[in-house]
Amino acid sequence: MRLALLLVLAIALPGCVSLRSFAEIRRALPADRFVRVGEQLVHVEQAGVGEPVLLLHGFGASTYSWRKVMPALAASHRVVAIDLNGFGYTQRPASRASYTREAQAKLVLGTMDALGIDRAHIFGHSYGGGITLYLASRHPERFRTMVLVDSSAPTYSDDRRSRAAAFRPLSALFVRTVALRPSSIRKGLLRSFHDDSLVTPELVRAYLDRLTVEGVSFAFYGLTAPAPPGEPVELEKIDVPALVIWGAHDTLIAPEAGRRASARMPHSEFVLFANSGHIPMEEEPETFLETVLPFLERHGG
Repeated sequence: MRLALLLVLAIALPGCVSLRSFAEIRRALPADRFVRVGEQLVHVEQAGVGEPVLLLHGFGASTYSWRKVMPALAASHRVVAIDLNGFGYTQRPASRASYTREAQAKLVLGTMDALGIDRAHIFGHSYGGGITLYLASRHPERFRTMVLVDSSAPTYSDDRRSRAAAFRPLSALFVRTVALRPSSIRKGLLRSFHDDSLVTPELVRAYLDRLTVEGVSFAFYGLTAPAPPGEPVELEKIDVPALVIWGAHDTLIAPEAGRRASARMPHSEFVLFANSGHIPMEEEPETFLETVLPFLERHGG
């Protein structure tokens, strides 16, 4: 076993991608892009004034995925996009426990507290939607509404774990030699978009740049290795008003799954976007804004 591993390492290591240090990232970005939560620096993007709106990205994404809709949202709201643990320019903790659903929720609440936000609207896309559902179920007093965009189930962070990821050296090797290749990122984006022409080299580079950060091996292991399951979330008991948006051409999470989940929540409405895949705010930003802005206005304080 050890000899086989050494052979794999000898073959694969020359092809490892280079990673940017967190210190380099901090030097390159304005100081106000980082919020201290405990011992960790969390990367945020902020704009606008008014009722706060939090934006949580999907798995493998970052604050970048909200760039097309954030300016218009900020015209009437204080918008805060957050990079979750393991993604974007947020400092990657070494602790495996930092990458559970519960820890991600704690990061969001800690960021809110650090920014003086008592209550907010919250948008969650895909993986971020599962975290949003967990937050709404456990801390409804902190959220006015939630907008779920092609959301994962609340159990997603547990469901995607596998025994194959438990062997840490091979897990780290897979990340550096396979997962973080431009070709791998492009393949993932093509699966997520309905319109393949939108998956440009620039888009691939932007997504990749926010993943190739030191600590990515800690993050991948923490996000994929087996862990005790979290507490269940009962959709029927979530009292936060919800707008559920889905791309009609989503091949990652079927629209019917979103429709069924929406029907289980007592204060939820479901909207299908005709020309989107898994990332509607990237593919149909105008339609996205035409849908969410009236919803926010109806539920404003």
